Amino acid sequence: MNANWDNTYASLPVEMYKKQTPTPVTSPSGLALNNSLAEELGISFDNDWFEYISGNKLPNGADPISQAYAGHQFGHWNPQLGDGRAILLGEVIGSFGRVDLQLKGAGRTPWSRSGDGRAWYGPVLREYLVSEAMHALGIPTTRALAAAATGEKILREQGPLPGAVLCRTASSHIRVGTFQFFASQNDLQSLQSLFDYTIKRHFPKSKTIEDLLEQAVQKHASLVANWMGVGFIHGVMNTDNSHIAGITIDYGPCAFMDHFIPTKVFSSIDRQGRYAYNNQPKMAAWNLAQLATALLPLASERESAIKRYTEIIHGFADVFEKANSRVHSKKIGHEPSKKSKELTQTLLKMMAQQGADYTQTFRALGEGKVDKYIGSHIDFPHWHESWSEGVNTEDLCQINPAIIPRNHLIEEMINKAINGDMELFNTLKSALDNPFKNPKNSKLSMPPEKNEMVTATFCGT
Repeated sequence: MNANWDNTYASLPVEMYKKQTPTPVTSPSGLALNNSLAEELGISFDNDWFEYISGNKLPNGADPISQAYAGHQFGHWNPQLGDGRAILLGEVIGSFGRVDLQLKGAGRTPWSRSGDGRAWYGPVLREYLVSEAMHALGIPTTRALAAAATGEKILREQGPLPGAVLCRTASSHIRVGTFQFFASQNDLQSLQSLFDYTIKRHFPKSKTIEDLLEQAVQKHASLVANWMGVGFIHGVMNTDNSHIAGITIDYGPCAFMDHFIPTKVFSSIDRQGRYAYNNQPKMAAWNLAQLATALLPLASERESAIKRYTEIIHGFADVFEKANSRVHSKKIGHEPSKKSKELTQTLLKMMAQQGADYTQTFRALGEGKVDKYIGSHIDFPHWHESWSEGVNTEDLCQINPAIIPRNHLIEEMINKAINGDMELFNTLKSALDNPFKNPKNSKLSMPPEKNEMVTATFCGT
């Protein structure tokens, strides 16, 4: 494995990470390799590529570490989390600029607590497909470079399961929780180092804490608006899963909605609906408030900083409203306006009351078939007449996807992969790479039958 390595995070204060090599496995083999991404990153592999992805071999130039961070988990403070089953191999320089390469499921780290540091096929292949689908949809995200089988069984509630390792890429793995870790320890030297590093890596035009917070508000508002525009539910928006630069990170109990239910929850551990579909904007703002609190010790004048930071965070609602208006106005073929907002709200209301499929209903706008999904609603004729005035349907099929990673297909894919059959994985990957094109197999784009519906997703640790 050859790449242009340049590992800057490992040169930061040692309080930010622990040196950690992956734990070797018994009999690795390849599951999936993203050749196009590897080429864009300037990474070349030989036939033994799975030896590097499994952690059995280290690339020349890598400097593996596990990163320290803390976080609020479902609103409860946990002062020490860190990479419990992930190891950052280092950073490579390619056509995307500086990109992290991280192994998930590569063994225990100092942050593993009671965990085994491993992963199984389910969460590895789910994240591979979903993260690549998000990229194809144009939504900022980590990406999947490769997945390898370990040849070992790991024990989970379901019993022994086949082990796997995912290699993912990211613009970095700096989280809101990374800042919280040092602020909670009153380690201002490390906190300042992290701030300076983050500015240089993600916000080069920013100079102050206020600049960073304003940029973070913009990026997180845009991210969540785009999530909601494709019916995506992250499932576990804890501050340790909240990337500082507003990319989608840590695909655990995530899911795409089938039938539109604004309060929909999939995560098996989200019993209060904290991270429900319609709560995601509020939770993003809450996470950013924790970031502002963590940065407060670096402010020269505390009282004025509190006032200014509060104003910036309170501005999230307006920023999100504008971003959401742009996303959904585009989805219905209108320019953002009071009318497009009313049209969107009425459409979503009809969809919820009719139990209409989120993806297929929006897709049908560009195919002239929307009456198939909501045509029986009493408000449909008036809505359709109003929507038709000034609508531009030409590009709607390049805005509203035909295919998403539907939960029932992901589960079917995992079950087949466990039994050695990767055909559905490869079929889904190929279709999801072109989400705005109707797949050859129409079943890939259709909602589940009643007996196929998946009502809960799991984090996979």
